[in-house]
Amino acid sequence: MTDSAWMPPLQFATTNGIRMGYYEAGPASDRPPLILCHGWPELAFSWRHQIRALAEAGIRVIAPDQRGYGATDRPEAVEAYDLEQLTADLVGLLDHLKIDKAVFVGHDWGGFVVWQMPLRHPDRVAGVVGINTPHLPRAPADPIAIMRKRFGDMMYIVQFQDPAREPDRIFANRVEQTFDAFMRKPLPRHDAPPTEPPAGGIAAPPSLNLAFPQMIAAYDAAKDTRQPILSEAEKRVFVETFTRTGFTGGINWYRNMTRNWQRSEGLDHTVRVPSLMIMAENDAVLPPSAADGMERLVPDLEKYLVKDSGHWTQQEQPAEVSAKLIEWRRRRFG
Repeated sequence: MTDSAWMPPLQFATTNGIRMGYYEAGPASDRPPLILCHGWPELAFSWRHQIRALAEAGIRVIAPDQRGYGATDRPEAVEAYDLEQLTADLVGLLDHLKIDKAVFVGHDWGGFVVWQMPLRHPDRVAGVVGINTPHLPRAPADPIAIMRKRFGDMMYIVQFQDPAREPDRIFANRVEQTFDAFMRKPLPRHDAPPTEPPAGGIAAPPSLNLAFPQMIAAYDAAKDTRQPILSEAEKRVFVETFTRTGFTGGINWYRNMTRNWQRSEGLDHTVRVPSLMIMAENDAVLPPSAADGMERLVPDLEKYLVKDSGHWTQQEQPAEVSAKLIEWRRRRFG
C-alpha cells in the first residue's frame, strides 16, 4: 500500500452483537479521544489524512468501519441499521476500549449518527463535530414522504426504499464507476441557498440531479472533466472493499429513515456539549445554508467554513480539516 493509502493496523471489537473493525493511532493516554465516523459510500479509510495528522499532534484517534461497511459485520435485517443500533455500536466500541467519554466526529451519514450520540448517550459524549451534516430538529412528517413530494420518485433516497434493492445492484455492478463518479471535486459554480428548508437532512437545490443510481448506470469517466480527489491507490481501497461487501449495508441506513423518525418522537433534540460544525462551501447536497439556525438546538456551537470544497471535505481539503480539528480539540479540551 502506498503512503497516500496509509492506515494503522486493523483491529476488532465485539460491540452490540457485531464484530466491528476499527483503526487506532495516537497516545492511549490522551483524553478525550476522537472517534471518526464515516458516511456513505465510505469507510474508516476516508479519515486516513486526519488519523495521521491527529496522531502526530498527540491526539488519540479511533476510526471504525461502521455497521454494514468494510471489515465490520453486515447483519441481514434492515431494522438492524437504525440509529438506536448505530449509536449503540459506538458505545460498545468505547466499552471495548475502556473509554469513558469521547469527542464524536461525523461526516455525511456519520454526521447524523454523531449528532444523535449526546441525545441518546449523553454520559459518553464530551463533544461533537459535524462535517457537512447539520443537526436538525425532528422533521414535521415522515422524511421519506417529504423527499418524495419535493424531489420525486427518482431521488436516490426515495429509490433506496425499493424492497427489490435495484439501486444496490446498480452500484454493486459498477463499483469503479461509482467511485470514479462520486469522488471528484465539483465544477465551479455560483451557489445559491436552497429555496426550501432541508428535507430530512437533504438541503439540495431542487434543480440538482439526485437520481444517483441512473447517473452511475450512464456514467463515462472519460467524459468527466471534474478533478478526481483520490489517487489510483486510494481508489483501489474503496473499489476492492465495496466489490467484496456490496453497498446494501450502507443503503440500509437510508431504509431506516422513516423508522428513525417514528422512534424519535419525544426525544429532546438539544445538544448540550461543546460542538463544532464544519461546512463545505461547494457541497450541493448539504450546503452551508443547511446549518442556518443550528444554534437554537446546539447552544455551545462554533461554525467553520472550508472554502473550495465539495461534499468529500476531509478528503478534498484534508490539511485544513485536520488543522481545525486539532485547534478546536486543544482549545476546548486541553
